[in-house]
Amino acid sequence: MKRKRYEMEKKKTELQTTIEELSLITITKPVDDTEITHIPLRPLLSFCNLIIQVLDKIGPTMAVLRQDIDQNIQRLEKLCETDPCVYSNLVEILKKERNEGTYKMVASCSRALLWLTRTMDFSVGLLRLLSKEMSSKMEELVEECYIATLKPHHGWIAAAAFKVCLKLVPDNNTFMDAIGAKDQSYETLREDIDTLSSLLTPILKEISILLVTIITDLSLLYTTKVFFTFKFSRLTYIDLCA
Repeated sequence: MKRKRYEMEKKKTELQTTIEELSLITITKPVDDTEITHIPLRPLLSFCNLIIQVLDKIGPTMAVLRQDIDQNIQRLEKLCETDPCVYSNLVEILKKERNEGTYKMVASCSRALLWLTRTMDFSVGLLRLLSKEMSSKMEELVEECYIATLKPHHGWIAAAAFKVCLKLVPDNNTFMDAIGAKDQSYETLREDIDTLSSLLTPILKEISILLVTIITDLSLLYTTKVFFTFKFSRLTYIDLCA
């Protein structure tokens, strides 16, 4: 029995493992639905670690992005370790830094969460585009998703660096192999991507609302258009300030 269970777990891809963790997330709100009270940290960091694993498989072309994601994960994990019972909740992390007035600092956990949310926006958007448009070139899909999610928050230096990385992105097959088992059919992989997106998209929306709700003067950190969803196969913005 144990061997059979081991073999079943062994067959799971990183993507499927992350789906299982995300499916367990429960976002808690009060009865009046006015303020989010609990969003678990660990499952979201698991997805961010999956992004790092994919970047590692792609190669050194995404080293700068990988380092940035890893540093932001470490900041949140370090605070969580000081009091896991309290800071395993994203809401408490943001409230702590808001009360201390430290959320604007470069090395704050609020900024780390902000950039990880943007990275997750980009990642899930890219996966959705790829699953719907396998015939499109990877370079085109990455650029489209970058323009819609990360570019509005990047300065000219970061944008210029992205253009260089864009020329080095792998082809579709290489990237698909990086996020799923080599013996997994593309149809199954598409299903996993769709499941991941359906789980992660509403969570990212709640985090975006949370950032605006708890830290009221986010004009220094965030643009008004902080969340996107998919309509047909293209990106459509939802303006939270509308």
